[in-house]
Amino acid sequence: MKKLFLACLLLLIFACKQENKIEEKVATIPVAFEVERFDKMFYESDTSNLPAVKAKYPFLFPEGNEDSVWLNKLKNPLLQDLYKEVKQKYPTTAKIDKDLEALFQHVQYYFPKYKTPRVIAVISEVDREAKAIYADSIALISLDCYLGKEHPFYVDFSDYQRLGFEENQIVPDLVTSFSYGKISKPLDRTLLSIMIYYGKELYLKDKLIPEYSDAAKIGYTEQQLAWCKENEYYMWSYFIENNLLYESNVKNEFRFINEAPFSKFYLEIDNESPGRVGQWLGWQIVRSYMENNDVSLDQLLVTDAKTIFEKSKYKPNK
Repeated sequence: MKKLFLACLLLLIFACKQENKIEEKVATIPVAFEVERFDKMFYESDTSNLPAVKAKYPFLFPEGNEDSVWLNKLKNPLLQDLYKEVKQKYPTTAKIDKDLEALFQHVQYYFPKYKTPRVIAVISEVDREAKAIYADSIALISLDCYLGKEHPFYVDFSDYQRLGFEENQIVPDLVTSFSYGKISKPLDRTLLSIMIYYGKELYLKDKLIPEYSDAAKIGYTEQQLAWCKENEYYMWSYFIENNLLYESNVKNEFRFINEAPFSKFYLEIDNESPGRVGQWLGWQIVRSYMENNDVSLDQLLVTDAKTIFEKSKYKPNK
């Protein structure tokens, strides 16, 4: 037992040294960007300078819309109120600039072909599906979706949805968007495959935004994260005992994967649990796989779920 402990300790020390070396290299990667405040340019424009704004950002003005559409937006009191709240919360983007810089450095370290994107702040009229978009050469951040969970503009959203409106979700949301197309789609719709798909996305956050807390990476409160850690063994036992891992049933996605106020074990613990616990468990499997196998990040993203699970040696403690 003592030898096993020492071996684990040595592995941990070695892993920490390797991570430190990586972070030292990441810190030397030069990135140059500024957050372009399209939100300010647009909502402070009028008939005289609207053509100039459209010329600078043609991709933000879909074809087929007359100027009257945009001028009506400028006159809309609700949208002007929304912009005022954004301007008050984010008079500048200084609070997030450092985190964005660190993200782009990590992206270039792990994905060298991706250069620093053009970063543009917009207002999406609280469109939760377009909060943050990170394509190859452009990143769009809808600042109106990050005013804080207690903001009155979000009163019609459920408590679990409002967690995603916190400022600390901007960069994690960008990583989620960046991951699209880089992680191989599940080969099937078994619960295990979907769990590991999301586990890969969350592991990507481990690498691209290592300074963020686990709670921020997955969009939980610290209490929700603590619940998962405390109940990891019992959740896993439930999945195994009920033969859920290799079951292809869309109901399981709603119960354990999709955004929800809580997960559905159909037990007394349901109301205490956060939603998406299947994603969190998939994350732990992927972490275990990477700890026990000499595999690059690129290789992980294309490895099938069955291989990852079988080689992960995942076994939660009681």
